[in-house]
Amino acid sequence: MRSLILMTTARLLMPLLLLFSVFLLLRGHNEPGGGFAGGLVAASAFILLAVGRDPATARATLRVEPQALIGAGLLMAVGSGLVGLAMGQPLLTGQWWTIGLPGLQFDFGTPLAFDIGVYMVVLGATLTMVLTLAEEGELQAGRGRDEEPG
Repeated sequence: MRSLILMTTARLLMPLLLLFSVFLLLRGHNEPGGGFAGGLVAASAFILLAVGRDPATARATLRVEPQALIGAGLLMAVGSGLVGLAMGQPLLTGQWWTIGLPGLQFDFGTPLAFDIGVYMVVLGATLTMVLTLAEEGELQAGRGRDEEPG
């Protein structure tokens, strides 16, 4: 049985959860948060959508296969660690660059790239597990992927 209230709440909370996950990701360098916590919050947004509607809707909203997120995140995390080696320093040594735009200047570094990679891996791995289990549960309950909730 699907609840109209849960469906509506999932749609309303999803943008807020995703925004909060990005906040946690960006805040994670100096304070609690980072890629792992941000990835879990982002995954919870899609899981809430899967529970409120169905796993197929959550996959369609994600627009990328979760396994692709895992691969891209691993590449980003490993690549950010190798930048230090390319600069003649130890593995995982932080490298920073200042990016200046008219009226805006910020620092970008390999620690942020590593955190983004962790964020993607956690999001992809969590959604792979949860959505696969949810789809299997729907198939065992006799509902196909394309059926509307009744």
